[in-house]
Formats: sequence, C-alpha cells, structure tokens
Amino acid sequence: MELSSSLILVALTAVLLWLLNLRNNRKHRLPPGPPALPLIGNLLQLNKNAPFRTIVELSQTYGPVMTIYMGWQRTVALVGYDAVKEALVDQADDFVGRAPLPFLYKATRGYGITISNGERWRQLRRFALMTLRDFGMGRKGMEQWIQEESGHLIDHINKFKGKPFDPTFVLSCTVSNVICCLVYGERFDYDDKRFLDLLEMISTIFGHNTSPKGGLYNIFLWLMERLPGRQHTVFGYIEDVRKFAIKKIQEHKDTLDPNSPRDLIDCFLIRMDQEDSNPTSEFHYENLVATVLNLFLAGTETTSSTIRYALIVLIKHRKIQEKMQEEIDTVIGRERCACIEDRKSLPFTDAVIHEVQRFMDLAPFSLPHYSLKDISFRGFTIPKDTVIFPMLHSVLKDDKLWSTPWSFNPQHFLDQNGNFKKNPAFVSFSAGKRACVGESLARMELFVFIVSLLQNFNFSSPNDPDSINLIPEYSGLANVPPRYELIATPR
Repeated sequence: MELSSSLILVALTAVLLWLLNLRNNRKHRLPPGPPALPLIGNLLQLNKNAPFRTIVELSQTYGPVMTIYMGWQRTVALVGYDAVKEALVDQADDFVGRAPLPFLYKATRGYGITISNGERWRQLRRFALMTLRDFGMGRKGMEQWIQEESGHLIDHINKFKGKPFDPTFVLSCTVSNVICCLVYGERFDYDDKRFLDLLEMISTIFGHNTSPKGGLYNIFLWLMERLPGRQHTVFGYIEDVRKFAIKKIQEHKDTLDPNSPRDLIDCFLIRMDQEDSNPTSEFHYENLVATVLNLFLAGTETTSSTIRYALIVLIKHRKIQEKMQEEIDTVIGRERCACIEDRKSLPFTDAVIHEVQRFMDLAPFSLPHYSLKDISFRGFTIPKDTVIFPMLHSVLKDDKLWSTPWSFNPQHFLDQNGNFKKNPAFVSFSAGKRACVGESLARMELFVFIVSLLQNFNFSSPNDPDSINLIPEYSGLANVPPRYELIATPR
C-alpha cells in the first residue's frame, strides 16, 4: 500500500514536472523532434534491441539535430558526421560536459574521470594522460607489458590443444592484465580463481548496463531502486570490485616509495601527499578509488570485446584471415613479437583492425554528453541540463562516408595502391576533448594481440562458418558481441 501511494505521488510529480518542462521549452528554440508522452517520453517509439537505429531513422524526418525524451529526461541527438564533428570538435568547450548517468554515478559515487566535469575532470584527465605517457616511455613501458602478455596468451591457448573453447575470459584475462600492470603493478595468472571471479563480475556489469533493463535504470532511477531485479546483484558485484581496488590501494600505501613509483596508484598517492594542503586539489582518496575502477572496468571489457569480435569476424571471413597471415609472415615472420612500429608495414592488417572497430560499432551513442549551460547550436538552443547523444553509430555506418557501411570491408581503410588511408569518419574512440583517454593504449593492445594470435594460430569454428551470427548479444549504450566457441589450431 505504501509503495502504491508512493508510485502515485511520483507519477503526479512527474506529470507536473513534465508540464513545467513543456512550459520552459517554449522559452527556447529547441531542436525539433517527435511528439512525446508524459512520463515515458518517446520510449515506445524506440527499438528496445537497438534504440540507436530508431533515432537515426527519426532524424530523416526531424533533421540531424533533434529532441527526444528518454522518459521525462530531455535529450538531444546529434546525427551524422557534420553535426557530431561540429559539436565535439568545433564547439568542443560547449559540449565537454558528461551526463550524470545514474548507473555510473552510483557505481563511482560521483568521483573519477568518467563521470566528472569541470576542474575535477580536467585534473584527473591530465593526470591519466601524463601517467599513460610516462609508463609508455619508461624502462618497462606498456608495449613491453603487452608483448609479454601476448606470450602468456599464446601459452594458455596452446593448453586447449586444438579443442573448442569460449575465448571470452581468456581474452579478458589478457587485456585486464595490461591494465593491472599499469594500475596495480602486477599481473595475475589465467587460472587465478579470484581474478576470474572479478572478470566474470565485470562482464556481468558491462552486459547489464548496456541491456534494456540497464537502460531502464538510467531512465527510471527511483522506481528501479525500489523494484526487485538484477540491478541489485550488479551493484553488489561493483562493491566487490571496489573492495578489491581498496585492498590493492592499501597495499600500495604500506609499501610506497615516493622516489620510485611503480604504477598509477603510486603516482596518485604521491600527488595526494604533494597536494595535501591544496583545498582545490582533486587528488584525494575517493577520486583514486573511482579512477582505478574506471580504468579496470572500462579498460578490460571494451578492448577484450573488440578482440573477441575480431576473431569471430575472421573466422567468418576466412580469406581475410589468410591474407592477414600472409602479410604478417612476410613482414614479421612467426618468431618475433609484433611492435607498434610494425603497423606502418602491415597496411592490410591495420585496415582490418580499423574495420573491425567500425563494423562492431562498440559505443553507438558514445558516452552521453551534457549541457552544463545553455548552448547555441545550428540556430537552436540546447538548454542547460540536457543529455546529448553524439550518435557515433550514424557516423560509422553513414552510406555517404563508407562505400559499403553494412558490410565488413577492409577496403574502407585502403587506397587504390593498397596503402593504409585514414578516414575522418572513424570515430570509434569518439572525438574532441572527451575522446577515450585510453585510446593509445587500446590501439597498441589491439594491434599486438591480434597480430600475435594470427602468427601462432589458424582460427576456425566447430560449426559451419556461414552460420556465424555477428549480431550483438546486447545493443544499448554499447554493442556487446555474442558468446561463441572457436578452435585455435597451432600453425
């Protein structure tokens, strides 16, 4: 009875807010958009399995800058390369805000680099970029970590002796170990049960957050907090990952040598001590925990999912796999581990890796941006506190920018002479000031790991390759590739 009364009160409040919102909207020249209903907005019009596709379709009627309502939340979608570039690059300062997504906000308690804005974001992003650069150029830089980890990956896959296996957690271990070297200064064995449990939790967190139910949490926070469901289990997993991070931070505190930082945690702790008397410093404990969580969760799942998707694509397109191996054998051979400099000499391989990212379309909405003030854009006003979707999907699948946007085609990144060519519409890491902070690390991992795998194995499916389904398992804020088994036959 108490819940019913609360629901009625919330519904009445929401309707009043909706009416107030409509009144306020008349003061602004909002971008056009489809009519919306109270409480649920335009949700009924969206394809729940691929909402970004509906938004792109609606833009054909309402234009490349349009207003839609996710529940009662006003959002503006930017569709197409021109609109996305104009916002994120040409008007970067106006569109630098990050939306306070309820799921991420609760997971990080509002701290860390991903969800923050203003001075907190500036300080933490500068620190992350500087730390990535310093360890990349250090005595044992990230490229060496990645090369060493590729050796562990090859050794572990050899244990399957040509039998079918699901590569999901093998690849998660590989990618996560690179993040663990950067953040924690250590790697974990592929059979470490505690580590595997953490990776399974991360996979569940990522999958739930991009599923329809995860989307409902971000739209109807009050209701989803009070209803039973998987969201409560997922936040329990986040707490477990958080406890792991806190334990590692304490170990670093106990063994810290300020003159010899081992990893990102040490660097952050040293800055905390240096800026202890600075009241405007963002180098404090909660930001450290949240930053570690940001890197550990996002850095693990995004890159490992991309490699997993690359392998299933190459199994389906066997001739492309063979052509990559031929190029790799000619340039590098099978004995030497690949390095990032080899990319210049492997144009076809580089083109395939880029095409995997374009075709996969990992973050179709991008991480939502936010108007921290009223924004004038293309003759419209985007009011303060509006969620903004730069639709990366609309850029990566635009038929005006790609010759065959809905087909896997490495020629998108090759010129007529077979040389690699850049395409400004390649926005898999987003663009502008909020582009992925780990882009350089992810590019290095994708190249070295995929080349190493193809040097050592032929990949095939235990089933008919023609039956392989490349449709994502989940399509929401992210496209999550389907689970599958493969056979890795030593070359």
